[in-house]
Amino acid sequence: MQRPNWAPDDIDIERPSVARMYDYYLGGSHNFAADRVAARAMVEAVPDAPLMAQANRAFLRRVVQHLVDSGIRQFLDIGSGIPTVGNVHEIAQRADPRARVVYVDVDPVAVAHSQEILAGNPTATVVQEDLRRPEAILAHPEVTRLIDFSQPVAVMIVAVLHFIPHSDHPEDILRTLRAALAPGSFLVLSQASDDTRGGAERAEAERVYRRTDSPLCIRSRSELTAFFDGFTIVDPGVVWVPQWRPETPESAENAEQAVFLGGVGRLDG
Repeated sequence: MQRPNWAPDDIDIERPSVARMYDYYLGGSHNFAADRVAARAMVEAVPDAPLMAQANRAFLRRVVQHLVDSGIRQFLDIGSGIPTVGNVHEIAQRADPRARVVYVDVDPVAVAHSQEILAGNPTATVVQEDLRRPEAILAHPEVTRLIDFSQPVAVMIVAVLHFIPHSDHPEDILRTLRAALAPGSFLVLSQASDDTRGGAERAEAERVYRRTDSPLCIRSRSELTAFFDGFTIVDPGVVWVPQWRPETPESAENAEQAVFLGGVGRLDG
């Protein structure tokens, strides 16, 4: 397989990456043949997979707009993936050019492409780090350069938690992040759920993702809700992502097909 000139030399382009598969679902071009093969297998198993990714990205955009309207000007987007049109910095900085955004991802392609996009943007940056190392994220020089944790921050963990197994103790990861936040901060979560999907479809999806660098760990609504411990969940609660403050009533129809549940929590003083 020929290595594109934008691909870092130290990555294995023969092994599918969840960030690059997600890019494929969204119609992006920063993916390799191995990613496309795995993504097509996922679509064959779960035909709604592209819809799921699109619905989740639309959720992210609506949430960022809501947070900007609520006065938030600092965003820490962990597991940000490969930026596409309408990402966090575009929405936040359209409202206020001084808004500060730090993207964090473990995938070197996502980081390299983000660096390209953010070149020349003094109030947005990207770092390569792993959600499972929250202390390293919080202490990273680029994070501390842009994010003032004495002021409210929005921590975005969107479409990532289903790649964090129980053995990695996601509740402890979130507790560490929460401890760093000032009152008035927000936590944004979404993840895949099988609350309305059959066991056969879940099993096939898990089989596909075992070929990647991040196997699936699907959770229920109650499990995702529990991750907001210490936060006050804002209306409309933990819902299918098309149901979270939809732009039109029609856009929330058949919301369960999106498979992703999402919610927003506020840290009160």
